[in-house]
Amino acid sequence: MSESKAALQARIAELEAENSRQKKIIDALVRRAEQGGCGQVDAWGAFQHSVVLADQVREKTEELNQALHSIESANRELMLAKQQAEQAHQRFIDAIESITDGFALFNADRELVYSNSRFQRYWRDNDVSLESPSLTPEKLRALAEDHGLIVREQGHGRNGHTLRLQNGRWLQIKERQTSNGGLVMLYADITQLKRAETARFEAAMAEKSRILQNMVDNLSQGVLMVSTGGEVQVFNHRFIDMSGLDQNTLNGALVDELMRDCPVTLWRIGRSGIRPPEGIRVQTLPDGRVIEVRSHAMDDGGYVNTYTDITQRYLDAKELRETEQWLRLITDNVPALIAYVGDDLRYQFTNRAYDEWYGYPRGALIGQHISVSRSMSTFEALRPYVERALAGESVVFELEEYNAFGEARYVVKSYVPNQGTNGKTTGLFVLNWDITERKQSAQKLEQAYQTLELRVQERTAQLQTLNDQLQEEVEERRTIQERLLETKKEAERANLSKTKFLAAISHDLLQPLNAAQLYLGSLLSHRMSPSARKLVASLAHSLADVESLITTLVDISKLDAGVVRADKQSFPISDLLDNIADDFSHAAENGRVEVRYVHSSANVFTDSQLLARIVRNLMTNALRYTPSGKILLGCRRCRDGLRIEVVDTGVGIPEDKKNEIFQEFKRLTSNQDKNHTQLGLGLAIVDKIAGVLGHTVSVDSQPGVGSRFSVLVPYGSAQTPTLRNNIESLVTDTSMMLQGARVWVIDNDQNICNAMQELLQRWGCEVLCAASLEELQIQCDTVQTPVELLIADYHLDNDVTGIALAQSINAHRMQPIPTVIVTANRSEELQHQARENGYLVLHKPVSPMRLKMTMVHLLSGDPQDLPPTVLAASQHR
Repeated sequence: MSESKAALQARIAELEAENSRQKKIIDALVRRAEQGGCGQVDAWGAFQHSVVLADQVREKTEELNQALHSIESANRELMLAKQQAEQAHQRFIDAIESITDGFALFNADRELVYSNSRFQRYWRDNDVSLESPSLTPEKLRALAEDHGLIVREQGHGRNGHTLRLQNGRWLQIKERQTSNGGLVMLYADITQLKRAETARFEAAMAEKSRILQNMVDNLSQGVLMVSTGGEVQVFNHRFIDMSGLDQNTLNGALVDELMRDCPVTLWRIGRSGIRPPEGIRVQTLPDGRVIEVRSHAMDDGGYVNTYTDITQRYLDAKELRETEQWLRLITDNVPALIAYVGDDLRYQFTNRAYDEWYGYPRGALIGQHISVSRSMSTFEALRPYVERALAGESVVFELEEYNAFGEARYVVKSYVPNQGTNGKTTGLFVLNWDITERKQSAQKLEQAYQTLELRVQERTAQLQTLNDQLQEEVEERRTIQERLLETKKEAERANLSKTKFLAAISHDLLQPLNAAQLYLGSLLSHRMSPSARKLVASLAHSLADVESLITTLVDISKLDAGVVRADKQSFPISDLLDNIADDFSHAAENGRVEVRYVHSSANVFTDSQLLARIVRNLMTNALRYTPSGKILLGCRRCRDGLRIEVVDTGVGIPEDKKNEIFQEFKRLTSNQDKNHTQLGLGLAIVDKIAGVLGHTVSVDSQPGVGSRFSVLVPYGSAQTPTLRNNIESLVTDTSMMLQGARVWVIDNDQNICNAMQELLQRWGCEVLCAASLEELQIQCDTVQTPVELLIADYHLDNDVTGIALAQSINAHRMQPIPTVIVTANRSEELQHQARENGYLVLHKPVSPMRLKMTMVHLLSGDPQDLPPTVLAASQHR
C-alpha cells in the first residue's frame, strides 16, 4: 500500500511539472502576439497557435484535476489501510505477549524481527544480551553455548527439540516457517512435565525391575545371564548361594574375571565350534552339592546359564545303584533260584544260584528265551503255568527238572506277574526252590508230626497268652503316646501364638513409643520449671521401663525361636566394660550402693552386643538385689579365657534357688522391685544368650553375704586402639555440627514425621519430611538438591523398604547420601543388608541421644560404621 502511494505522488509531481512548462510556453506566445512581429501573417499564426495551446492547456488542466481527485481518494484509502494495519499489528503484539511460551519472529534473512517478553526473559535471566544486530537462530545458539546454558539436547523431530539448561530446567523449542520464508520460534518451559515424566518412568522401570527380579529370585534354579561381551547382566539369589559370590562383585562384572574365584562354571557350555542351542554339564561343589548347568544361546550372541541343584536326584541315583548292588548281592547269596522274565519270555535278570543250577556262566542267560535252559518237553509242561501268569494270575506249582549235572530234582516254582499302571502284565518274577531233600525228609517229618503237634499246641497257647499281654501293653503305650503328641502340639501352638503376639507388639507398640521418645527429646530441650522437669524425667523413666519390657519380651521370643546368631570378633574388653561401668556408676550415685570397676586390657573374641546384654543384665540384677553395699565389676585372667565377674554384697541366693533363678518369670523378692516393672527374665536372657555364644555362666552365692556371677569368654587377638574417646569427644559438642544440617525424613507414619521434624528443628536442622519417594520428589529435586543426611523408616507403604528407597535415591546422585534406617526389626539379615549398602540401623524406639550421636557420626564424614563395642554401649544410653 505504501508503494502505490509513492507512485501516485510521483505521477502528481510529473503532471505539475508538465503544467508549469505549458504555462510558460503560453505566456511567451501571448507576449509575442501583443508585441507584434515581422508581419501580419506571423501574428495570426501565432494567435492560432496560442488558441490551440490554450485548448491543450485546458484539457491538461482537467486531466490534472481528475488526477488530484484520484490522489485524494487513494490517500483516504491509504490512511484507512494504515489504521487497520496498525490495529492488526497491535493485536498481533497483544496476542504473542499473552501466550505462555517465548516467541521470536525471524525474517527471510533469518534475522530477528520481533520477540515477546517471555522470550527475552529466558536470555535476560541468564545474563545474555539480545542487543547485538542481525540476531539469527545460529547466533542465539552460539550465545547459549558460549555462556554454558545448554547441558543436554534431545530430539530433532516434528515437535522440535528439547534442551536441558544449566539451572536444571527443561526447554522445548519449536520452529515453523512463515509464508514469506521467515521463521517463527517458540520456547516452552516443560520442566515440571519432564520431572513428572521422569518420576513416572523411574517408578515404572523400578516396578518392572522389581517384578522381574522377584520372578527370577523365586525360581527354583540359579540363573545367570551374560551379554555378548561377557558381562554379567542378570542373576538371582539362588545363583549367589551356589557360586559363593556376593551381589556387589557380580554387578557388571566379566565372567572371565569371576572364574578364578568361582566353583561353578560361568562360561557358556558348548561355546566352541558350532554353537548348539543348549549345552549340559554336571558339577560337584566343594560343599558336596551336585548341580546341573545348562547353557541356552540367545539371538544377540549372549547366553543364559541355569543352575539346578540335583543333589537329591544324584543321591537317589547313587542310592538306586547301591540298592541294585545290594539287591544283586542279596539275591546272589540266597539259596532260592530267582529270575525275571519279560512278556516276550526272555530273561532280564537271573541270580547266581539260578545260573549255577542250570549250568550257565554268570549272566549268559540274559536276553535268552526261557526254553534254552530246559528240554522241549519240560518247556511244554511249563507253558500252561506261564500263560496263566501272563494273564495276571500268581501261580505256584511243583515240577521235576534236571539240573546242570543231569540229576532229576523236585522244584517248587512261583510265577508272580508284574503289572504296569495300565493293568497289562509286563513280565514275571520267577522263584524256584529245590525241594528234593525236603521230599526225602517228608516221611520222617510225617512220623514226627504226631508228637510235635501236641507240643505245638502247648507252645501256641503260651504264645497266645504272651501275645495278649503284649497287646495290652502296646495299647497302653499308644494311648500315652497320643496324649504326649497332643500335649506337644498344644505347646507348639502356644509357643507359636506367643511368638506371633510378641512380633505384633514389637512393631505396633514400638511405633507410638518411638514417636513418644522423639517428642520427649523435643520436650527436654524446652526451658521449664523444676517441677515440670521432674514430671518429664518421670515420663522418660516410664518410657524407658516400657521399652525395656518390650525389648526383653522380644529377645526371649527370638532366643526361644533360635533365630539369634552370634557375630563374633576380637575387641578390647575395656571398650565394653568402661561404658557399662560409667552407666551403672551414674545410676547408683544417689543410692546407698557403691559401684566399683577394675579396668582390664585383655582382648576377647565374642559378639560384643550379646556380651554387653549379659553383663548389663548381671549388673542390673546385682543393683536390684543389693539394697545397700558394694558392687564390683572386673575380670580375671584364666588359662582357658577371661572371666568377667559381677560381685555384690546383696541379699544372696539360697542354695535351692540357684538353678531356679535362670528360669523364665522367676524372681527373688526384693524391696528394690517396687519402683520398676519386671518380669523376672533378666537371668533367663543371660542363660539363653550364653548358650548362643557358647560361654559358661556360673554363680556362687551365700544368703545374707552376697553373690558372684561370672561368664567365661575366649581370648581374642590384639586390636587397634579403641575409638571410644574419639566418639565421646565427638558427641560432647554437637550443637554447631547439627546447626543448618539439611535432613530428609521418610516415614509413612505422620505422627513419627511430626515428632522427628520437631526434634531435629530444635537441634537446628533443616528438615524435609515425606511419606514416600514420590512425595519427596514432588517437594524437591532428589537428584540435584543438596542434603547431608537421609533418615528412612524400614517398613513403608506398598511393600517398599527404606533400604530400597535409599538405593533408588543414591543411584541417581553423584555422591550417596549418608543414610540411617529406623526399624523395629532386629533380624541379623536386615543388619547384614544395611551393612552391605553402608547404612546405619537404629532400632525403635529411638532415643534422642542415640539419634544425635549417630547423626554427628555421619556428619563428621566417616563413611564406616561405629565400632561394635560403642554401638553395644549406645543401645542403652
